[in-house]
Amino acid sequence: MLKSKTFLKKTRAGGVMKIVREHYLRDDIGCGAPGCAACGGAHEGPALEPQPQDPASSLCPRPHYLLPDTNVLLHQIVSAWRPGTWASVASSLRLPGSLETYVEQEQGENANDRNDRAIRVAAKWYNEHLKNVSAENQLQVIFITNDRKNKEKAVEEGIPAFTCEEYVKSLTANPELIDRLACLSDEGNEIESGKVIFTEHLPLSKLQQGIKSGTYLQGTFRASRENYLEATVWIHGDSEENKEIIIQGLKHLNRAIHEDIVAVELFPKSQWVAPSSVVLHDEGLNEDDVEKEEEKEQMLKTAVSEKMLKPTGRVVGIIKRNWRPYCGMLSKSGIKESRRHLFTPADKRIPRIRIETRQASTLEGRRIIVAIDGWPRNSRYPNGHFVKNLGDVGEKETETEVLLLEHDVPHQPFSQAVLSFLPKMPWSITERDMKNREDLRHLCVCSVDPPGCTDIDDALHCRELENGNLEVGVHIADVSHFIRPGNALDQESARRGTTVYLCEKRIDMVPELLSSNLCSLRSNVDRLAFSCIWEMNHNAEILNTRFTKSVINSKASLTYAEAQMRIDSAAMNDDITTSLRGLNKLAKILKKRRIEKGALTLSSPEVRFHMDSETHDPIDLQTKELRETNSMVEEFMLLANISVAKKIHEEFSEHALLRKHPAPPPSNYEILVKAAKSKNLEIKTDTAKSLADSLDRAESPTFPYLNTLLRILATRCMMQAVYFCSGMDNDFHHYGLASPIYTHFTSPIRRYADIIVHRLLAVAIGADCTYPELTDKHKLADICKNLNFRHKMAQYAQRASVAFHTQLFFKSKGIVSEEAYILFVRKNAIVVLIPKYGLEGTVFFEEKDKPKPRLVYDDEIPSLKVEDTVFHIFDKVKVKIMLDSSNLQHQKIRMSLVEPQIPGISISTDNSNMDPKEPERKKMKLKK
Repeated sequence: MLKSKTFLKKTRAGGVMKIVREHYLRDDIGCGAPGCAACGGAHEGPALEPQPQDPASSLCPRPHYLLPDTNVLLHQIVSAWRPGTWASVASSLRLPGSLETYVEQEQGENANDRNDRAIRVAAKWYNEHLKNVSAENQLQVIFITNDRKNKEKAVEEGIPAFTCEEYVKSLTANPELIDRLACLSDEGNEIESGKVIFTEHLPLSKLQQGIKSGTYLQGTFRASRENYLEATVWIHGDSEENKEIIIQGLKHLNRAIHEDIVAVELFPKSQWVAPSSVVLHDEGLNEDDVEKEEEKEQMLKTAVSEKMLKPTGRVVGIIKRNWRPYCGMLSKSGIKESRRHLFTPADKRIPRIRIETRQASTLEGRRIIVAIDGWPRNSRYPNGHFVKNLGDVGEKETETEVLLLEHDVPHQPFSQAVLSFLPKMPWSITERDMKNREDLRHLCVCSVDPPGCTDIDDALHCRELENGNLEVGVHIADVSHFIRPGNALDQESARRGTTVYLCEKRIDMVPELLSSNLCSLRSNVDRLAFSCIWEMNHNAEILNTRFTKSVINSKASLTYAEAQMRIDSAAMNDDITTSLRGLNKLAKILKKRRIEKGALTLSSPEVRFHMDSETHDPIDLQTKELRETNSMVEEFMLLANISVAKKIHEEFSEHALLRKHPAPPPSNYEILVKAAKSKNLEIKTDTAKSLADSLDRAESPTFPYLNTLLRILATRCMMQAVYFCSGMDNDFHHYGLASPIYTHFTSPIRRYADIIVHRLLAVAIGADCTYPELTDKHKLADICKNLNFRHKMAQYAQRASVAFHTQLFFKSKGIVSEEAYILFVRKNAIVVLIPKYGLEGTVFFEEKDKPKPRLVYDDEIPSLKVEDTVFHIFDKVKVKIMLDSSNLQHQKIRMSLVEPQIPGISISTDNSNMDPKEPERKKMKLKK
């Protein structure tokens, strides 16, 4: 049946346009209930359960389906409902097209009221219709709404209707579900008689007007990890002016939460401040004890030079909340029988959350998930509700789950829909596979990787040609052969974006059959590859480049150490070793030439854990050793990536997926320049070349580790490298590599960006056909945005995994004293690096319940004077390292100063086996 509506609309040119809207109403949509006589068993989409599970509701004793209204679905969707309770939302998404349930908007009726009426009509229709399913007339549809008027109208119309809270409270068999209800609104959940702390957020209409007029600025709110009373708002738009705005103080932060899109009001320059150098963590003060916060805010204020001041402002409204479920722990209330408790998130950038639960005793000492519902003006903390219990704190499985969830790493098992697109086993290369593919199985190809690597992306070969030149090949796993555009396997790989490597676990981007088997370039098996082959002279100058799909058979899968041993051994002269020596010789020339052009050689301490074979706990921790072979592989991967970038940009000037590394703004280098100056060294930062040269010159005969420290500090000054679409950007330059163009081609097993690049290259050389999304720059830009996010989250997850395993290591090792170097000085602390472990930590000079030492901070040098001892960046100190378990939520490596000796501050070395809590116990005895 067709229903139409006609109306007239005035055009911009002054004409009148007739618009006809048509609704096609069907009478053949089944209700979804199996065995329905009226529908004849016809269903489109998933059917309802034949007999819904009885949820033991005291309000609705009969078996029933639930039909929630839109707001209930939106607000309660994150709650972990018992399977079956919400199992069937009664086909409401299909009902608007059904002849029996179509509802036309009445004159004077707004869209929300029309939608409410439509759901009530659907509920009434279902209750009448379901009489056909069961002769006993047992089945019922219950309408769930939190809208008082909507519920009243439903009851008047004879529809069984309850609020969400009423229904959940009626589930007598599951009383704990009440904890998982979201609070309805900020206003309805304000603390009784609490005074107003925050200013009211402006309505969205006023914010939009203000942003349009320039009164307000829109940006992303980024909370500080080190100081809970400070945040930065990154302003959206192309303007370079006021790109970052500092927000300081609880009231100016005004209930914004990390990653929210906010509107800020910029203060006049007379009110601008400098970023704080104080390390401040929220100690969970009483909810209405805001005076102590104001005391802490005074610590943020300090006299600094005018050039240190940054644009400063306050949050005036929220444009978009970007809340997610948060992992953390319950801080149980000290009030007996209290249902109201504070939840402390694992992420220090998220404020504590006030929740109500009857399960506090059960949840104490466990990792849980909580969702935020709102943040009233008179509450120190936001309101939320309990979602899920993850397990005991400190257990490996629980902590791994937490860090994956906190960094939004997709880690669920691959679905059957995804796995259905994998090749059927046993798999072998067919004649069809060999189409547009070269047979390179005769070449002496080998791979060089870290020990234990099973997802081998790349292999290499080098041989002398008859004309005296050298042929060098980089052979990369042909993952795009197995993952075809648009299918479920491709979509899941695109969503994951990257493989995530944790200390004991790998979260694959693609299923294991591909990552560790069919795509992995293992030795002595035929594998499909995408090859980049150069003809070079002996001075590593490229004479010719070609790309081809290929089939290879690797002659050896070597570790970096095994490859290095072959190169160094005079007794070995076989084809594999000869190939490796040729590659190593060329790689050294390529690296020298790259550095001469201005490529940076930076440093970042990486650690390797040695695990106990039975307990899988870390028993040793050391920094990774880098060999010549690491550099050899890296040079040819870089060369392949640059060669491929040039090729795909030549063919697809608007649609190439490239990678750039922006040059840091001069302000980023201030700390590096000051640190070098304190050691009478000059670092020039006007170009990458001048930075590289001055880092090379920054040597000290009496302090050999200084150059490494400078390079570590230089790494911290860098911007993040990002993927982008060539048609959406003009700046292609890769600052760190000093290359005008760059991409990622060499790791398609673990990076989705490389799969897209493989597809572009395959089309460019005629080895595969294109598809619409490949040449849509807007869709490519969206892919890049997701890849940049996933890549960043993967890095954070890896660091969190290293931090957790470091804690496990020091838990078993006890207290140790080690030499360290100062990386940064703060107002009340020094940040040190311990070379032996590649470990970074903070030594605080102000501790709770201890006399405060005399501290003088100088930002210009920079230095920190503690009593009569002055600390500068790169100074050598000795610290004591121990695991501090006093806060289960944030167990951390605690560092205390041993040398230089400062009375009342430094710790002696004779208590190396002391329990971290022992000093506190001694104090308690003295007090007694």
